[in-house]
Parts: sequence; C-alpha cells; structure tokens
Amino acid sequence: MSTVYRPRRTCLSVPGSSQKMIDKAKRLPADQVFLDLEDAVAGEAKATARSRVAAALSTPGWGEQVLGVRVNGWDTPWTHADIIEVVGAVGAAEARLDVVVLPKVGSATEVYALDLLLTQLETLHGLPVGRIGIDAQIENAEGLTNIDAIAAAPRVQALVLGPADLMASLNMRTLVVGEQPEGYVEGDAYHHVLMKILVAARTHGVAAVDGPYLKVRDTEAFRRVAARSAALGYDGKWVLHPDQIAAGNEIFSPRQADYDHAELILEAYEWHTSTAGGARGAVMLGDEMIDEASRKMALVIAAKGRAAGMRRGSERFEPPR
Repeated sequence: MSTVYRPRRTCLSVPGSSQKMIDKAKRLPADQVFLDLEDAVAGEAKATARSRVAAALSTPGWGEQVLGVRVNGWDTPWTHADIIEVVGAVGAAEARLDVVVLPKVGSATEVYALDLLLTQLETLHGLPVGRIGIDAQIENAEGLTNIDAIAAAPRVQALVLGPADLMASLNMRTLVVGEQPEGYVEGDAYHHVLMKILVAARTHGVAAVDGPYLKVRDTEAFRRVAARSAALGYDGKWVLHPDQIAAGNEIFSPRQADYDHAELILEAYEWHTSTAGGARGAVMLGDEMIDEASRKMALVIAAKGRAAGMRRGSERFEPPR
C-alpha cells in the first residue's frame, strides 16, 4: 500500500455533458469526482462535452477530492482528442487533473499508450511529468486475464471494476448490475472477479475500487452490495447519485471501534518494541496477543480512518508501571 493514502471511498461519476451536474459535484462530499466523457455522453455530444469538461477543470470551487476525467476507450475514435484537449486545458490555465480514467482496458499496452501520450503533453505544456495518474477500468474477460500486467503498468493508481460490461463479456445471465444472477443460489457470483482485482491491486500498491450500483434510489440495496466489497478490503465504490455518497463514505470507512483499536495496537506495539518497553516483538494487549503482523493490519485500518478524518475515542495506551 502507498505510504500516502488518498481516500476513494466514493468515486462520483458526473456526466460531462451536464454543466448543472458538474457545478453541483463541487459541493458534494465524494472522495473522488470524475467528469465522464464515455458512457454518460452520447456520440453526437462528445465534442461539446469535451470542451465543457476541459473548461470545468480550470473553474474555481473544487476541493481536496481526487479530480479526474473518464475519457473514451482506445477502441473509439475519440480517445486521442479527449486527452489532448483535457490535458491542454490543464497546461493553459490554473487547472487541476489528478487522474485519467481509462475504460475497457484489455491489456497493459493500452495503459502504456496513454502514459506515452500523457508524457508528451505534460512536456509540451510544462507540467510535471508523471503527475497525472491513471485509473484502469477492468470491463472484459481479456482485462481480467491480464490484470497483473495492467496493475504494474506506468501511472496506474487504481483498478476499477466495470461490472456491466464485464457481465456482458462473460455472458452472465442477468440484467441487474451487482445482483446475483437468477439460478446462482450459493456463494457470490462476483467473488472471483472481485478478489482477482483486489489481489492485483494489493500486489502492486494501487487502490481497488468497486463499480457502480445502477439502482441509484435503492440505498438499502446499495449498502448491501457495497458491504460485500468493503468486507473484502476494497478502498471504495463508484457512485452515480448524491444519495449514495453518505452511505458509501460510511461503509468504506473503518468502524469506530475498529479504528480506535487499531490506533491502540499501534501505540502499544511501538512502546513494547522500544528499549523502554523491553524490545519485545510479541506481547499481550489485554487478552489479545499482538505482533508485527498485528501492526501491519492496524496500519491499514488506521490509515483509512485518518484519511477519512475520524477522531479517536477516549482510550489510549498507558505503559505499565
């Protein structure tokens, strides 16, 4: 995991064709906002939306959230123009672009191609080379097969599940994104996909982000589906509607008791491994034995809690006298 953790509990997709939605997104508490030029924009509106998104990056009001743009995939005629206009706007004004979301990634070569184009544009416009990251969206069987190489490719900051296209790629018998296919009565039909993306993300130190739940007004169903990937260890989930943000931020934050206990473990272990604490590597904390593995687990929870702005409870570690 990266030493600097940027929360991505909720990643809000905003249609690049809607100025009203772009303006509203600035006031919403999503950890990441990306302006969408792909599926949310009709073919006839691509050029207009591209210019609107480029201008939006240089308008004031964006907060500390991760700010991105989802371009069209390399299998379309729009990718090249998307990237040139959006990055050009960042270079020509006081604008910010943290990540480019690349959809339908089938192989690492697609990421390398985007990396090369970004490097040329950053150099041309006097931007720091390599600053703009890439979120690689896994949406087909090929991408899932090549997931490890994709995760290791330049600039990749997150792997994102694209559930609808992936379900179509696998010929899964359902039209409801995120729900179990009819007839699949035991286990979770998505578990292998979720774990394969998660393992590749953790191997290469990038974020793992679950895809959207399309029934945007069914918050309880969103909570149920989001809890599945949160339990596995995902960093967050795409959201399509403001009503999903509060639930997503809660679900992908540590529980308060877990966060408090993680901080307690870190305090206790730091003292016990010091000279003053006896330089011991395995000790008891109450009725629980903690060691180096405990510290690593606690670091993950503590980092997510701190990034989410959580506050400690009253309990603190007191060295024995």
